[in-house]
Amino acid sequence: MTITSKADIEKLVRLAATAAAEKKATDVVAMYVAETLVVTDYFLIATGSNDRQVHAIADSIEDALREAGVKPRGREGERELKWVLLDYGDFVVHVFQPDERGFYRLEKLWSDAPNLALPAEVANVTAGAPEGDAEEDSRDQQA
Repeated sequence: MTITSKADIEKLVRLAATAAAEKKATDVVAMYVAETLVVTDYFLIATGSNDRQVHAIADSIEDALREAGVKPRGREGERELKWVLLDYGDFVVHVFQPDERGFYRLEKLWSDAPNLALPAEVANVTAGAPEGDAEEDSRDQQA
């Protein structure tokens, strides 16, 4: 698949978010970071509760996007499985374990970036958000 527009990118980010939710990822958030970050347009951030779940979420996302004709440029974090990063150029997927997500706090670092609305079945997956951020992130997505 050739990505030709912002709408195409957003469709793929939503597909990735749905794939993450299907593997029970929590606190799934998509952020438009293009105005403040030159290396990519979107971040998709999700949490898995342990090594095995982080791996399963990352694999599910990669499989869904491959079926859509998109391959990652890179995949990092495979050894530790505390934070797996999938780089698709126009968007980057971050799958964290809770402690790492709480430590790096990408949502706070890029808090000026607007959130991309996600499908209802994804947006409702907020249980288990790090350190009580689920309620705040839920408000951000609704805004």
